This record gives sequence, C-alpha cells and structure tokens, in this order.
Amino acid sequence: MSACAPVLVLAVGNPSRGDDALGPELAARLEAAALPDVEVITEFQLQVENALDLVGRERVIFVDAGAGTPAPFDLRPAIPVEGLLHTSHALSPGAVLATYRRIMDAAPPEAWLLCVRGESFELGAGLSPTAVRHLEDAWRALLQGVGIAETADPQLPVVASRASAAATIA
Repeated sequence: MSACAPVLVLAVGNPSRGDDALGPELAARLEAAALPDVEVITEFQLQVENALDLVGRERVIFVDAGAGTPAPFDLRPAIPVEGLLHTSHALSPGAVLATYRRIMDAAPPEAWLLCVRGESFELGAGLSPTAVRHLEDAWRALLQGVGIAETADPQLPVVASRASAAATIA
C-alpha cells in the first residue's frame, strides 16, 4: 500500500448552485497546482466514509461556502463533535472527525475549516461577483494552509516550510 499525501483538502459544494461552488472551485485550483504532498477530494456533501479519507494524514482542511460566514472567509480549527446522528448523509466536519476518532480509536489529524462567504446559492447560477472576490482571498489562505507561501504573482507559488504554514494557519 502506498503512502498517502500528508495533507488532505476536502472541498464541499455543488457547482450548480451559485456560490456553493466556492469549495469545488478552490479544489480545482489546488488540483491544477499538482502539489506532491496534497490530495484533494471534492464532495457534494460530507459523509461517514470521509472519515476513512483521514487515515494517515497529518492535516486536513475542510473547504466550504457559507451564507452567514464573515466576509471574505473564516478559517478556524475543526474539532470532533460527538452527537446523535440521525443520518449518515450530509455530516459536518466535526462529525467526520468524531467518526474518525470512534472508528480508529485515535485522535484525528490536525483539522481546519475554511468557510468562504457566499451570497447567492440559486440553482443554475454561477459565482456571484462578491464570491469571486472572496475566492481570491480564500485561495491565498488555502495555499498557506497546505504549505505554500505566495509570491507577488499568485500563479507562481513558492514552497514554504510546513512549520511556517502551520504558524500562518494558527
């Protein structure tokens, strides 16, 4: 079995629902960067099976859009949240982390939630102009979170140490 990438980005959202596409848009950018120590998974919704995606990781960053999120984005630690699950469909990042802890009998990896402010979530709509601006700000934070420091040209990132990225995220 081959080793998995130490950093996992789990992006959530529906590209057909306006600003809900913020998570998948950031994931697509990150996939295009083809960073060797980063794996990107995009989901419409988090599910219990995503707990298995955390096995062997050092860090996971959940990326999603939120209507009530402070602009342009909110970046905060994600912690396991135990509770009665009425369904295994559409879990929170905290529930995924709690599921990992329960099935692995171990602490989950370091986890962060990057929630990007969205304005419009209409079916069939594209990203709103405001969401596009928030996307650019969130992109820089995501690059730092996965261990990349930006140069003056956002298309040409340079590698930074994991320690400096962790300090930036914290």
